[in-house]
Amino acid sequence: MDGEVTFWPSGRTIKVKPGTTLLDAARRANIPIRTRCGGKAACFMCKVTVRPGSELQPIADNERRKLSGLEGDNIRLSCQAKVAGKVNVEIPLDPLRSAVARQLARQAEETDELW
Repeated sequence: MDGEVTFWPSGRTIKVKPGTTLLDAARRANIPIRTRCGGKAACFMCKVTVRPGSELQPIADNERRKLSGLEGDNIRLSCQAKVAGKVNVEIPLDPLRSAVARQLARQAEETDELW
């Protein structure tokens, strides 16, 4: 059975073999995920949020130690999380886009307050 990964917010879906990491699936789908260590679980930059109901292989001890309890919040390291079936994953905005989005939201709130 093939795995299937859908990346949000883009909505792009890709079919992969079970055991493929989310980072490798993202690379194949042309979805950028920031990483410094090249997928060795050393930099913690590739963390993503996995939507409930997603089918991933059980978390390994190395990833569990790195996450220090964040896995309970559906946070996983994309370089370590391996596909087992259908997966829906939220890719965080890069820091610049995130800062712009926050600024735009603040401006919208201020505009709403004026009316």
